[in-house]
Amino acid sequence: MKTIQVSIVTPDGPVYETNAEMVSVKAESGEMGILPGHISTVAPLQISAVRVKVDGKTDYVAVSGGFIEIRPDKVTILAPSAEVASHIDVHRANEAKRRAERRIGEKQANVDFKRAELSLQRAVNRLNVANMR
Repeated sequence: MKTIQVSIVTPDGPVYETNAEMVSVKAESGEMGILPGHISTVAPLQISAVRVKVDGKTDYVAVSGGFIEIRPDKVTILAPSAEVASHIDVHRANEAKRRAERRIGEKQANVDFKRAELSLQRAVNRLNVANMR
């Protein structure tokens, strides 16, 4: 069976690398399924789970946005942060979610609501991906 090389990279370095049968991502324009031989594409990603099918099983990686570059033989995801499902600290993600919810609930003028909303989205995404493993 044909495969496609997959690399998920953050500013801290590579997070996930494998040869996969299929990759699914949530781009800003909608869901994308990528198979070997896919047309070359670049797209911005949403805060979401990346699903990678390897040897009939699915690996999950939480990404906090970024970009995907697709070539017929390779997929590269450049994300500000990314975590493989098995490495997500659920307790830490729950704490981040509570902090973000508390900031959103504050009625103070100095609260950056957009930043708090993004923090909440990232925490919820990490929790969802951790539950997929």
